[in-house]
Amino acid sequence: MSPSDIARLLVLAGLWGGSFVFIRVAVLEMSPLWLAFARVALAFLALLAVALAQRSVPSFRSHWRDYLVIGAVNSALPFALYAFAEQYVNASTAAILNATSPFFSALVAAVWLKEPLSRRQIAGMGLGFGGVVWLVGWHWEGLADAVLLALLACLAAALCYAIGGVYTKVRMSGVPSTAIALHSQLAAAVVLAAPASTVPVSAPSALVIANVLALAIASTAYAYRLYFRLIANVGPTRALTVTFLIPLFGVLWGVVFLGEPLSSGMVFGGVVILAGTWVTTRRSAPTSTRVDAANQTSSAAGPSTCVRSSR
Repeated sequence: MSPSDIARLLVLAGLWGGSFVFIRVAVLEMSPLWLAFARVALAFLALLAVALAQRSVPSFRSHWRDYLVIGAVNSALPFALYAFAEQYVNASTAAILNATSPFFSALVAAVWLKEPLSRRQIAGMGLGFGGVVWLVGWHWEGLADAVLLALLACLAAALCYAIGGVYTKVRMSGVPSTAIALHSQLAAAVVLAAPASTVPVSAPSALVIANVLALAIASTAYAYRLYFRLIANVGPTRALTVTFLIPLFGVLWGVVFLGEPLSSGMVFGGVVILAGTWVTTRRSAPTSTRVDAANQTSSAAGPSTCVRSSR
């Protein structure tokens, strides 16, 4: 991997890790649905502006049903779930739980694509689950109902990314990744428009507006284009290493910018989850590797585009 590609990888992990901080700040003044809608709508506008400038706006009609499914499952639902969750858990916890998406990817691929789980994968998922248990504590009944729902929402969002990635692999082979990135955000905005419109919202502060813009433009629109460039240069397997960096940056930004506590339990649980992710994603079959790579793209917030030479 060249120095420039390593730099892209670090910037990408920083942007996707930062998305959890942006959400944490913005959701204090905006409802989760409004925040998710603003994120995908602004990301679509940013991606559309780039496509117009390059005079290469891809067709929406040919795959509109697939874009709708991917937009709903891979963007609208997980973005809303993470926004809901970060009302009750900090950005660091959400970022760490996001690292469970490869476990769900392996499970979804096993059920949908009939790809058998190896003993190594099963061991990795068991290790990762142990990390989740350690992170949140052994006694679930001691958690407040809202916190428990928030933790489950984070895991549900990771599952959405897994389903979206496998769906993309099955249905969108050969479709350019830039088209999926653009139109899935449009579809996600359509899905969220009606629910968001029913929620009253007051005028956000300048700080919240800045975080929403950073979330939409930097951590969604620009991050996707950066990821696609990385995939084209180094391939999906090496690009998948971003999985291990996102939680590290998410925790770092949470501690530095939000003053979130860094407990020994969080460190140990995060390390165990990342170890389980590494074991689970060390797959020899190239097809499975592409599925994992696709789902990881979502971890950070967007369409999994494993097909066409990408996530």
